[in-house]
Amino acid sequence: MKTLAGLLALSLSLFVSVLAYGGVPPAQEHPGPARGVGGGHGPAHGPAPARPNARPAPEHPNFVDKSGHPNAPHVHTNGKWIGHDSGPNDPHYHLDHPWEHGHFTGGFGRGHVFRIAGGGPSRFWFGGFYFSVAPYDVGYCGDWLWDSDQVVIYEDPDHVGWYLAYNVRLGTYVHVTYLGNS
Repeated sequence: MKTLAGLLALSLSLFVSVLAYGGVPPAQEHPGPARGVGGGHGPAHGPAPARPNARPAPEHPNFVDKSGHPNAPHVHTNGKWIGHDSGPNDPHYHLDHPWEHGHFTGGFGRGHVFRIAGGGPSRFWFGGFYFSVAPYDVGYCGDWLWDSDQVVIYEDPDHVGWYLAYNVRLGTYVHVTYLGNS
């Protein structure tokens, strides 16, 4: 009987403390896209090839093109890709062995939305396909959820061996290389 009374008292005190707190604490919220960025869906197409006279990206570029936009490569709701203009000679995206693990065959563009199943920037996966974020781009995906965010893969028109992984929730993207399906 004493045990039952003790459990009842403990339950009551927990209930009272939750009410005093103001209810059940909210789950940790993650930022959504900035206004005018993303829109919760994949762009209709990938970026256009860079101009022939494009220069490599500086070491610390600023991608904030409008107030409130992320300082990361992103896509406007009108489909304009921001930050993909360094051209094919950008040393940040040079690979000695492009397509070393083959080509991704899971589908490209907004008709192919994939939920990330795990990992992190150095190796993440979905649907049996594995990718790695370009070292130069790792700082742009710090707010990605590596166990639940949805991504759309686009072919990179400028950088051989790279794809672009677009985060549907945030409207940002990073260069990724395909690691195969094992």
